[in-house]
Amino acid sequence: MVEPMIDVVVSARPNFMKVAPVLRSLRTHRVETRLIHTGQHFDAAMSEVFFRDLELPPPDLNLGCGNGSHAEQTAAILVAVERALIEQRPDLLVVAGDVTGTLAASLAAAKLGIPIAHIEAGLRSRNWAMPEEINRVLTDRLSQLLLTPSRDAEANLRAEGIDPARVTFVGNVMIDSLHRALARPTDILDRLAVASGSYALVTLHRPANVDARETLQATISVIESIAARLPVFFSIHPRTRARLESLDLSARLDRVAGLTSLPPLGYDDFVTLMRHARLVATDSGGIQEETTALGIPCLTLRDETERPITVIEGTNRVVGLSDVTVGQAVDESLAGRSKTGRVPEGWDGHAGERIAQALLSFVRNREIQRQRRFD
Repeated sequence: MVEPMIDVVVSARPNFMKVAPVLRSLRTHRVETRLIHTGQHFDAAMSEVFFRDLELPPPDLNLGCGNGSHAEQTAAILVAVERALIEQRPDLLVVAGDVTGTLAASLAAAKLGIPIAHIEAGLRSRNWAMPEEINRVLTDRLSQLLLTPSRDAEANLRAEGIDPARVTFVGNVMIDSLHRALARPTDILDRLAVASGSYALVTLHRPANVDARETLQATISVIESIAARLPVFFSIHPRTRARLESLDLSARLDRVAGLTSLPPLGYDDFVTLMRHARLVATDSGGIQEETTALGIPCLTLRDETERPITVIEGTNRVVGLSDVTVGQAVDESLAGRSKTGRVPEGWDGHAGERIAQALLSFVRNREIQRQRRFD
C-alpha cells in the first residue's frame, strides 16, 4: 500500500499548540506530512516565537496571506490553499480549531474533493454573532473525520445529525502542548520581579470585547476591578493594542493602578506565568482549557463558552463584562472560595498520538476501499 501524504494547515497562534503534538506523532510513524502556514498571524510575536517554543518545524509553505477583514482573509487563504492543494494533492487535509484559516482551507479542500479532518470538532457556543462559531459549524459540516476533545462535543454533533461514524473522541490535544511547556519553565517571574500566586493574569482579544468603544471601555473597567484587588499582568494581543489606540483608550488603560502591560508572550513564558497566577481572566477558549488542566481559577469575560466542560468539570466561571460580578469573583478567590474542579477525560497529554492513529486509520481505510473498487 502506498504511504499517505497528509497536509496540516495552521493559521493563528491557537492552531500551533493543537498541531505540534500531532505532527510529532505523525513523523514518528514516518508519515509524509506538509505543514502549510496561511500567514494569518504574520508577526514574530504571534507566530515565529511559538514555532520555536513548540519545536514546530519551519512550515513547508508559508502562504503569507496576512491581515485584513474576515472576508479578505477568507478569500486570500481560500485561493492560496487551493493552489497549494492542486500543486501537490494530499490524501487528507488536517485543520484545527475555529480561526478564519480553518474554514477557508476546508472550503478549498472540499471543492477539490480532498477529505478533511477537523481537530477540536463539535465545540459550540451557540452565539452566531461570533465569527468563530460560524467557522466551527461549517468546518464540521465539510469534514469527513471529526476529532472531538470532550464528550459534550460528541453530543453536539449528534444533535446536528452528523453521522457518528465520522466522529472520533480523542481528548484535548492542547493539554499535550501544555504538559510539554510545564516541563521547561522559564525565568519570567524573576524578570517581572513577582512572586508565585501573588497576581492575576489577563488576556483579551475577541472582537466582541475589544472592537467597539462601549465594550472595550467595559473591558477596561473589569481590569480596573481586578487590579484594585491584586496586581494584574495584561498580555496584550496586537488586535487589542490596535483597538485601544484607534479608540483613544490606551491612556485610560495606562492609568490603571496595579496593572503591568506586557507584549504578546512566547508559549513557554506564558505557561509559566499562567501556572503561577492566583487567577486568570480571559476571553480565550484555549486558556479556559489550560487553567482547568492546571487547577487555576479562571474567569471567562464573555456571556457564554463553547467549552462548557471547563465550567461543568473544571475551574472556569463565565462572568461576562460586569466589573461588579468580576470583583465579587476575585474576592471569593482571594478568600479561598474559588471554584474547584477536575481534569476532564482524555486531557492526559496523549491526545496527539490518538489523533495521529485516527488520521492513519482514516487514510488507510480509504485506500483499501479505493483498491477494492478497482479490483
